[in-house]
Amino acid sequence: MREFVRGAAWWSRDGRPLRADPADHDRLPGDTWARAQVPAGVRLEFVAREVSAVEIAYAASPPSNADAYRTTAPVFTLVTAEGTAHDTPAAPGAHTARVELPSPDGEFTVHLPETLRPSPRALRPVGGGTLRPAPPKPRWLAYGDSITEGWTASRPHLAWPALAGRALGLDTVNLGYAGAARGELASAQHLASLEASFITLAFGTNCWSRTPSSASHLYETTRAFLALVRTGHPRTPLLIVSPVLRPDAESTPNALGATLAGLRTAQEEAVRDTITSGDAHLSLLPGASLLKPHHSADTVHPDDEGHALLAAAVTAARRP
Repeated sequence: MREFVRGAAWWSRDGRPLRADPADHDRLPGDTWARAQVPAGVRLEFVAREVSAVEIAYAASPPSNADAYRTTAPVFTLVTAEGTAHDTPAAPGAHTARVELPSPDGEFTVHLPETLRPSPRALRPVGGGTLRPAPPKPRWLAYGDSITEGWTASRPHLAWPALAGRALGLDTVNLGYAGAARGELASAQHLASLEASFITLAFGTNCWSRTPSSASHLYETTRAFLALVRTGHPRTPLLIVSPVLRPDAESTPNALGATLAGLRTAQEEAVRDTITSGDAHLSLLPGASLLKPHHSADTVHPDDEGHALLAAAVTAARRP
């Protein structure tokens, strides 16, 4: 079954895809480890020949209170090579979902019902024919907070890392941790330990409120995070997306007197200083102007249009 799974870097002992190293969970903050057990961005990718439908055997849990941000009922979402999507209902418990294919031949992606934290057990063709794993793609490690994880996108395949990954032809490994991703250095070492052809970092918003940081602290955190990632990826293209617009935080001081605008400036200065110091494979995408207030679903997280704009910006920044 695992040969069909994409976007998973680690696995639990009982076969669940994880988004942080379980051998290292005691070094991670509790909120990071909790979100690492939600399979954001994890999907099945396969090539079908003369197959009318596929059956996905899975075991799933009820959604947590934290995952109420998705108002759509949990579904498996089939995405075709042309980008069209079809939903199949999912539910907690042990079940088999039948996903109809729009054509008997082709390459398909099935995004999991993330809020149910499913464990896929088997993938079987229906109506004869064969399934084989989709060809491997270069790996993209996308580290960030709830926006990277995909919060308030109506479906997992509409989160900005999923959209950009399809546009760039990359195997997106979503390492977005809602409520967390404050530049924890253990996460930087996780990134350094994984194979990657492209890396993005999009953190800093949670350094304003949830665990407040000063501008000088975020500057040094960004420099240290980059240094640790570079121990495993000295020449891998690395893009930092600084915090996107959050109107209530832009000019409001946190407990240490830092505004989000000030934190953003400090992080961007850290990136520019690192480039000046000789990192020719590092680039910056300033986040302040990427979204407008009307692109927010809840004043913090982008709606589907906002996720699409982020995806387009990252895609343009990655392409030569």
